[in-house]
Order: sequence, then structure tokens, then C-alpha cells
Amino acid sequence: MNEQAGTWGFLTNHARVLIVIARDAAPRLRDIAAACHITERTAQSIVTDLEQGGYLRREREGRRTRYILRREGTLRHPAEAHVPVRDLLKLFTPHDSER
Repeated sequence: MNEQAGTWGFLTNHARVLIVIARDAAPRLRDIAAACHITERTAQSIVTDLEQGGYLRREREGRRTRYILRREGTLRHPAEAHVPVRDLLKLFTPHDSER
């Protein structure tokens, strides 16, 4: 399996960022980037995409940013447009953290 690492994956970087935020509502961009193996600039761009797409919103808490997920949204691809974001996140996050 390790021979194929890096050639392709099942999740997009957007999905990975959303999952990182679902696990911790106030991660720093550098933490998101490190967890997803992307640059901070890419993480910032993806967070902006997710916010503009209605999947999350940002709130400032002092010097930190807190992310509020909109779990009722659906996935973007037409083949999965019926699947709620909530269902994707349940696969990758603890079930008791419905923030």
C-alpha cells in the first residue's frame, strides 16, 4: 500500500480540511496545513472556498479563529449531491462531537 502513497487518494484536500476542522473547531491554519500535508496558503484558500460554499463560517475569539460547520449542507459533486456533509464527517470524526 505504501508504494501507492502520493499517487492518488479518495479524499480531496477540501474534504481533509473540513475533517480537521470538524475534529477541532479552532485549529490554526498551520495546524490544518500540517494535518493535510499542504501549505498554509493552500489551507487558507481552501478555508475561504469552504466558507464561500456555505460549509462553514468563521468567528474571531480574541486572537484565534473558531470555525462553525454547517453540517446540513450536501456534497458538491452531482453523484453525491444527496449525501449530507454530516454523514461524511461521521465517518472521520468521533460521533459524540456534534458541534
